[in-house]
Amino acid sequence: MMTRDEQPTNISPIQTSPLRLENVTKRFGAVTAVERVSLDIPRGAFTTLLGPSGCGKTTLLRIIAGFYEPDGGGIFLDDKRIDQMPTHLRGTAMVFQDYALWPHMTVYDNIAYGLRMSKTAHDEIERRVQETMGLVEMPAEFLKRRPTELSGGQQQRVALARALIVRPRVLLLDEPLSNLDAKVRQRLRLEIRRLQRRIGITTIYVTHDQEEALSMSDVVVVMNQGRVVQVGLPEDIYRKPATAFVAEFMGVSNVLRGAFTADGKAMRVAGIELPIPGLPNGAATVVFKADEAEIIAEGAARSDAITFDGVVEEAFFFGAMYRHFVAAGEATILVDRPTRLESKRVRLAIPRAKVQVFTEG
Repeated sequence: MMTRDEQPTNISPIQTSPLRLENVTKRFGAVTAVERVSLDIPRGAFTTLLGPSGCGKTTLLRIIAGFYEPDGGGIFLDDKRIDQMPTHLRGTAMVFQDYALWPHMTVYDNIAYGLRMSKTAHDEIERRVQETMGLVEMPAEFLKRRPTELSGGQQQRVALARALIVRPRVLLLDEPLSNLDAKVRQRLRLEIRRLQRRIGITTIYVTHDQEEALSMSDVVVVMNQGRVVQVGLPEDIYRKPATAFVAEFMGVSNVLRGAFTADGKAMRVAGIELPIPGLPNGAATVVFKADEAEIIAEGAARSDAITFDGVVEEAFFFGAMYRHFVAAGEATILVDRPTRLESKRVRLAIPRAKVQVFTEG
């Protein structure tokens, strides 16, 4: 069983970094959207900013891109400060959530726009448009079409091509798949990740989708209320959360809040006394995943697990598993199982190694 104080960590698992943020802060009136964020973005890695709506991840991305000016701190690319530079000189390119394609222009003109603004020669524009269309796996026949004649997935490829054609040093993507249906989104996740690995471009990706972040990323940066609360490999973020917030946010979790007994030998949570030691009379949060709860025989006990009884109130079929809602004391415990539980009364066992306890205060 792991016990941690509610302390955030801000240590990147990869040290080499072309992009560095130092104490970046952004306020909108009385609201602090980003507060003293310091990050090293690994060179050539796929880094994801993950968090709930309003946590500051898109604001931070727009500060890097140059659409917002920070109120404090600095941004450095290969040790050169860029936050005071115009957007088009920073070496970044951004793909927006709503694609931001010009509807009156053809696909060719949308993709070539950045090169034309930089007065690139016509022959070079032609060559790079063809090259970039190949990168995003779109046939040349689409070049004469307008965005309104394309599907959502095809529009997203055009937006990606428009960003890549200027050969940015850092690619920024703001929830680029959120407007697509599930099957297209899953396919494009794979294609974007393969493309990023093939060209080796440093990429920062914003999403609130945990599955997207875990499956695509080299590094995940979890944000909450304008701050970075944990940085790490996807597996570590999921299995070794640094705070109760991260533990609750990642995956389908049971979150139980309570207090330790006066002797500190157990914890009372929602009318259940759990054999979890801690500080006498101290408050704490217990977290475990829905798929970590096991079913054992009635009356059984296990030295390696916390056990208690419950009553199955409801069960829903999710394709690969059933999600059960089990009443235990005053709490409702989520239990994911490959098959539906037939018995109404069950005994739950939560392996101690899977239980995370976060002390408060």
